[in-house]
Amino acid sequence: MGNGIAHVFAMNGFATNIVDVSQVALDKALKTIEKNLDRMVAKGTLTEEEKTKTLANLSTFTAIEEGCKHADLVVEAATENIELKLSIFKQIDAVCKPETILASNTSSISITKIAAATKRPAKVIGMHFMNPVPVMKLVEVIRGYATDADTTATIMNLSKQLNKVPVEVNDYSGFVANRILMPMINEAIYTLYESVAGVYEIDTVMKLGMAHPMGPLQLADFIGLDVCVAILRVLHEGLGNQKYAPCPLLVNMVTAGYLGAKSGEGFYVYEAGNKELVVSSRFA
Repeated sequence: MGNGIAHVFAMNGFATNIVDVSQVALDKALKTIEKNLDRMVAKGTLTEEEKTKTLANLSTFTAIEEGCKHADLVVEAATENIELKLSIFKQIDAVCKPETILASNTSSISITKIAAATKRPAKVIGMHFMNPVPVMKLVEVIRGYATDADTTATIMNLSKQLNKVPVEVNDYSGFVANRILMPMINEAIYTLYESVAGVYEIDTVMKLGMAHPMGPLQLADFIGLDVCVAILRVLHEGLGNQKYAPCPLLVNMVTAGYLGAKSGEGFYVYEAGNKELVVSSRFA
């Protein structure tokens, strides 16, 4: 997600710093972005000159202070872990200018809770991009309890400058996208768990019957099964309803290390480093 967010900002003319504790991860990020830009050039949606300008807008840093101290906006895109996010927000709050807006790409965690870890809650907001970021148009703009109107308006307008469609939502667990999507994915997993149908059959019904571009089980693999569990647990805890509890099959798969495309196997099997499914998995 961080790669994609940086890609979109840089492609739309913004000087963009990518910050990560790992230089290896940063080098990989730049290679991924360049590969995606090459794909756009090949399709004719981007010129070589635009690609060069986009890459020139990107800088990388392994230190938060160096990467963030001059920023007007910081978009956090760490994994869906509340303690990690709170730690990052405390750090960026300490080094950023007082007027800097701090945004989170969280897909489910409370913006109000994140904002409370800072000294600028009025300038903390959710900016939830969809994956893959360069392709998907939606940005969920989540307004925390203390987020002020100017911050919200700035992020709504900025999202439009990125050629995205921003939708303002209120700060409740899962917001809109994942409050609806994750129970659907979880129910698909329950349908498999209870032997109603196989992986292929479940995904085919949803693709052909409901016009979904990707079946819910393949989508779960694409998102990451560990991420699905994390979001469902946030929903379960935040809303207090048993219907959001992750399916035991999903929990077992994550415990065993079957995380989806990124680990090579989830509900389907994948080639290393490739999210294109190869063959149906053990559930077929």
